[in-house]
Amino acid sequence: MDILLVGAGLSGAVIGRRLAEAGHACRIIDARGHIGGNCHTARDPGTGVMMHVYGPHIFHTDDEEVWDYVNGFSDFVPFRNRVKSTTRGAVYSLPVNLLTINQFFGRTMRPDEARAFIEDLAETGISEPRNFEEQALRLIGRDLYEAFFKGYTEKQWGCSPTELPASILKRLPLRFNYDDNYFFHRFQGMPRDGYTAMIAAILDHPNIRVDLDTPHAPDMTADHVFWSGPLDGYFDYDLGRLGYRTLDFERFTYRGDYQGCAVMNYGDAEVPWTRITEHKHFSPWETHEGSICYREYSRACGPDDIPYYPIRLVEEKALLEEYVARAETLSGVTFVGRLGTYRYLDMDVTIREALDTATAFLACGAAERPAPAFLRRPL
Repeated sequence: MDILLVGAGLSGAVIGRRLAEAGHACRIIDARGHIGGNCHTARDPGTGVMMHVYGPHIFHTDDEEVWDYVNGFSDFVPFRNRVKSTTRGAVYSLPVNLLTINQFFGRTMRPDEARAFIEDLAETGISEPRNFEEQALRLIGRDLYEAFFKGYTEKQWGCSPTELPASILKRLPLRFNYDDNYFFHRFQGMPRDGYTAMIAAILDHPNIRVDLDTPHAPDMTADHVFWSGPLDGYFDYDLGRLGYRTLDFERFTYRGDYQGCAVMNYGDAEVPWTRITEHKHFSPWETHEGSICYREYSRACGPDDIPYYPIRLVEEKALLEEYVARAETLSGVTFVGRLGTYRYLDMDVTIREALDTATAFLACGAAERPAPAFLRRPL
């Protein structure tokens, strides 16, 4: 079969590779001039630093098959993300852990003492939290919430935490030990040569053709299309646009070590940026004199912006329902990835779903039945 995959990011590359290995002719197109989507990495010519061009991506997973898959195309170096937060004139470790709690409250508590202390701070009178803020207050109390979560959330989502659903915050990453590894998964690492090199290796197959600077056009024909662009974009946004947050990066250089860590959050609402990332710390096995840093700002996504985070509040979910219903009436197209399913997906989940989507497509072909519009209905 002739397969057209729209988007040369993780979804398109992984699905294309699996189908190419099964003998299908795969054409992968991307409107941008590079592969990798928002995972794209590139060497800064001035400093030699490996830059995460669209913001940092750290690979972490408990899925051993996915971990083995990416290691088949790149040498992954162990990496632990140790995030810091500047708030109220001091620097703390995230996620909130025993060191954070003791430092913030000026105490020297043991784990059991800290647990009881936080339980006393929690506003347990909130029996049924109605929003993000009430959920946070119920879990950790006002002091930690306002220092580390309130201002950051307001900047990240552009609204009061009282406007966000409580379901976003099923639990807070709170540790009663001194573990400051931001993630908790078994496998964590960075590709030694960057994500773009890894994705180039995935795409290196004689049955795969990649065309960059090539937006999708209606006259492009194929036996089946895998669409990893925006779901609403497939329909030319004719019902309206699904809401996203986008990011602006204020890049600056520094000679030496600017902040001593890869990620520094800023919890105070008065500081306009959400965090500063220093990219050479994402490759700690390398040594560079110079440094590339990004100040990161979050705002509403416009028509010409790169969409990052789906908002998925009540209004967006109603519109999503309409687009999903339309998509399910189509034949010959499957919607995949973060944009195609209007969900926030970590890289490992994106790869897992891409592998499963390819497997399901091949099974449908063998059974002579049409492939579904979605591997999992995104509602």
